[in-house]
Amino acid sequence: MSEKYKVIDSTIPTFVTITVVDWVDVLIRPIYCAILDDSLNYCIKERGLSVHAYVYMTSHIHLILTAPDGELQNIIRDFKKHTSKKIIEAIKEHPESRREWLLRKFNYEAQKTGRAKNYKLWQDGFHPVVLDTLEKIEQRIHYIHYNPVEAQIVFHERDYVNSSYRNYEEENKVFCNVNVEPLW
Repeated sequence: MSEKYKVIDSTIPTFVTITVVDWVDVLIRPIYCAILDDSLNYCIKERGLSVHAYVYMTSHIHLILTAPDGELQNIIRDFKKHTSKKIIEAIKEHPESRREWLLRKFNYEAQKTGRAKNYKLWQDGFHPVVLDTLEKIEQRIHYIHYNPVEAQIVFHERDYVNSSYRNYEEENKVFCNVNVEPLW
């Protein structure tokens, strides 16, 4: 992995993107998003992770995070491993019209890469970008929250459920399913 994609200081807000293999639209069911919520909240409570902004899109998630020094890469690795296992279990156990196709696809990716035993849900890496200025932080928070509008899923950021936008909205402070620590 090149220096460009390593976390240098996990105490500085860092923008990360975690992507489903081949950009498969799997994060479309509330149960899968609840797994992400629960896993992030666990990392917050038990691992010292701070989530400053997030959005779950259908095939990827964007986050702005900080963690105890040197821990961000380990937390993200464990988060991806845990959520992959739980989402695969949910695909198997809950109503899913694309069950066979999804399991075949994720099994194929595991076999192809040899980097997972049975199923590979997430692409390798997470391309961290250090946000070391207020301008960079503001730009990425806007990018995260505007992503569902840009994708034409909703007309306004506040209407998208799987996002931290409402934690930043002054006149309508409603808290999200993830314990977000806004940066302002």
